[in-house]
Amino acid sequence: SFDDVQQNAAFAKKFDFPYPLLCDTDRMIGMAYGACDTPSAGTAKRISYVIGPDGRIQHAFPKVDAKKHPQEVLDLLG
Repeated sequence: SFDDVQQNAAFAKKFDFPYPLLCDTDRMIGMAYGACDTPSAGTAKRISYVIGPDGRIQHAFPKVDAKKHPQEVLDLLG
């Protein structure tokens, strides 16, 4: 997320989100993974990666539909 710590904490609390959230306020990680093109990007593209235990990308989802994506990942992981 490009949100700051306070915004991510509020999101996690509101939705009872059990995972830590990364605050990429300078967009460096977003640019590295293709979620945005510039440090001034307002929002991130909805993309997703499955990263294996070795730290390598196993699968990329270049366009994510938030409603369908959890099942897509579960199907991929079998």
